[in-house]
Amino acid sequence: MKFTLSWLKDHLETVATLNEIVEQLTSIGLEVEHVDDKSSLKPFVIAKVLTAVQHPDADRLRVLTVDTGDGKPPVQVVCGAPNARAGLIGAFAAPGTYVPGIDVTLAVGKIRGVESHGMMCSERELELSDEHNGIIDLPEDAPVGASFASYAHLDDPVIEINLTPNRPDATSVYGIARDLAASGLGTLKSAAVEKIAGKGQTPVKVVIEAPELCPGFALRLVRGVRNGPSPKWLQQRLIAIGLRPISALVDITNYVTFDRGRPLHVFDAGKVAGNLVVRRARDGEKVMALDGREYTLTPDMCAIADDNGVESIAGVMGGEHSGCDENTTEVLIESALWDPITTARTGRTLGIITDARYRFERGVDPEFMVPGVELATRLVLDLCGGEPAETEVVGYAGHKPKIVSFPLSEVTRLTGIEVPKAESLDILSRLGFMPQGSGDVVDVAVPSWRPDVDGKADLVEEVMRIHGVDNIAPQPLGAHDAVNSKILTTLQVRTRTAKRALAVRGMMEAVTWSFIPARHAELFGGGQTALKLANPIAADMSDMRPSLLPGLIAAAQRNADRGIGDVALFEVSGTYEGDGADQQRRVAAGVRRGTAKLDGSGRSWAGNSGPVGVFDAKADAIAALEACGAPVERLQIEAGGPAWYHPGRSGTIKLGPKTVLGTFGEFHPKTMEGLDVSGPLCGFEVFVDAVPEPKAKPTKTKPKLELSAFQAVKRDFAFVVDKAIEAGTLLRAALAADKKLITAVTVFDIFEGASLGADKKSIAIEVSIQPVEKTLTDEDFEALAKRIVENVGKQTGGVLRG
Repeated sequence: MKFTLSWLKDHLETVATLNEIVEQLTSIGLEVEHVDDKSSLKPFVIAKVLTAVQHPDADRLRVLTVDTGDGKPPVQVVCGAPNARAGLIGAFAAPGTYVPGIDVTLAVGKIRGVESHGMMCSERELELSDEHNGIIDLPEDAPVGASFASYAHLDDPVIEINLTPNRPDATSVYGIARDLAASGLGTLKSAAVEKIAGKGQTPVKVVIEAPELCPGFALRLVRGVRNGPSPKWLQQRLIAIGLRPISALVDITNYVTFDRGRPLHVFDAGKVAGNLVVRRARDGEKVMALDGREYTLTPDMCAIADDNGVESIAGVMGGEHSGCDENTTEVLIESALWDPITTARTGRTLGIITDARYRFERGVDPEFMVPGVELATRLVLDLCGGEPAETEVVGYAGHKPKIVSFPLSEVTRLTGIEVPKAESLDILSRLGFMPQGSGDVVDVAVPSWRPDVDGKADLVEEVMRIHGVDNIAPQPLGAHDAVNSKILTTLQVRTRTAKRALAVRGMMEAVTWSFIPARHAELFGGGQTALKLANPIAADMSDMRPSLLPGLIAAAQRNADRGIGDVALFEVSGTYEGDGADQQRRVAAGVRRGTAKLDGSGRSWAGNSGPVGVFDAKADAIAALEACGAPVERLQIEAGGPAWYHPGRSGTIKLGPKTVLGTFGEFHPKTMEGLDVSGPLCGFEVFVDAVPEPKAKPTKTKPKLELSAFQAVKRDFAFVVDKAIEAGTLLRAALAADKKLITAVTVFDIFEGASLGADKKSIAIEVSIQPVEKTLTDEDFEALAKRIVENVGKQTGGVLRG
């Protein structure tokens, strides 16, 4: 939000300096981002051309002698402007002056052999307008030698504040002045708007077919207008805040938008056919907007239409067909109320950002709908002439203020500062709130321009920002008498350890959007239960993600599109299966693409290694679960996973028959086609919040670290089993032979061949044996080996391979 200092003082009677105003704005919550005091225009002075003769070597150049009013001899300037003549008074820039319109710092130079000591400037060179056909031509009484910026009222500082979405009242200069006055920095001038009497009824009627989208509509006809350029004062204010003056009628609507936070629209009445109808747009309906682009509408959008079709995208942008131009003689001034959610959704869907949308989606003052028409009518009459008709008001039922029960003690409870009750009530009254009662609890009526205030905490915030948050006394943190308990929750600890474990495995962390397209959500289990956003920021961000994998896969593909095909990415974040707290999960997920594998040494290799596959994803998933504290030795791996994985190259990790801890695998070709990605691709997801909490240990028991004094031993076994037997089953059988001596069992080879027989395979395992009480003899090893063979035989039917 931008405004000039003089514009602010139209509504605020104050003697405060610019620095005091800027400091106070930030203090009351209207953070000042930038102040432009127009210092770039200060070096320009008013100068008079004494003589103008033809350049000896250029037909289009003249050599001028210029009096700059500093008492020194005239300076010589070479100028190419067609209106350069003796007696002209304009804006002069001396050598060393920076000219913003051409981004050049002037120096003494020669133009076609003639020295030039400065420059007579056009409006475009001073960024006053696009006019550059001639230099600035001032009246004869312009004071030579005076500051051009001061003379033209261009030395008016421009203040830019950063508004939070909950402050629609501060989207107007008047609203900002009201806040400053409430803070004690001046007196707010009267906001009364003169009621303009009309002659006859407005012939164009308004029909509201969608009252849920348009709570009110005011329309007024003004006949006999003359639409030309707006006056200089109005153009200068619009230019100062970054707007381009167009015509008097359009500039008036822009001025009222910023001055009072009331967006308006003007129709050329001669181009409107029949009455105006406020309705939902029809699917596929098109409109050519004022920005020269054609937009396709949907039934979720609100439109203003006449007999010709859509004339305006309600609350966002008007249509080109009914726009005003230099031939306009009758104008319809529109001031309406639009549903904020619909306005925001429409603007985001169509990709349109306008000052009107910015205000309507935050909420405008409903009580200023009709006064907005009156104010615009007065400006039209003053600047364009004409005769107004009576205002047509449809649908508006009046504003019913919200009443908030406000215990005054809440100020101290929520802020820790003692603010006298009388001061709290006085602050609220100065801000336009209406406290009723005098006890410890008062009812406060919320003004129509503050739709963001709903409860007592909001009122405390209003009191505190005017009272001054800088009044909060700094206090050191209190010291604890005892050692603090752990600060992080189990879930936070697991999130950190999972990230570290995956990073160690050569994967890079990614942070993807929590919002994904609906088609992606459906591919990963969203379907009808997907958590859809009521007001998405973009059409392709309509659903909360049910899985981290779509975002990671898309990120991997973007890398591949830029020539980096071998990537391994992970993310530990939340997924959303519904809007309940129990339907939001903490998940660690990752994808590998191309040849981004990990060898046994923990080193990441690319190049000639094979493509990633299901076992790479399985290893990542197990590593993440182990980092989260899952009992890896008791995990069960079942073949097959969710539908987005390849059915024969995926698995599900369980702890017991019901607890699913994760899934992994290579992605289904249909999934990759739906995401428009290429492979090879594999990935995993583990549910961090599903890992059981560790058992609490007795606080008085000291941990006992057992280190065996005896040498560990490893023995290899190879078993012939049926092809249907899973390696995990065989591992568990071998481990159960002696849980005290056997510390680990791993598979190092799987072989299939005709020599083993039909439907048979060989699984070779390595058994790690750690004696703890004595050195094992050959007889002890033989007995242990026998128990391993017997255990495997009983549980898998396997026999020791000869």
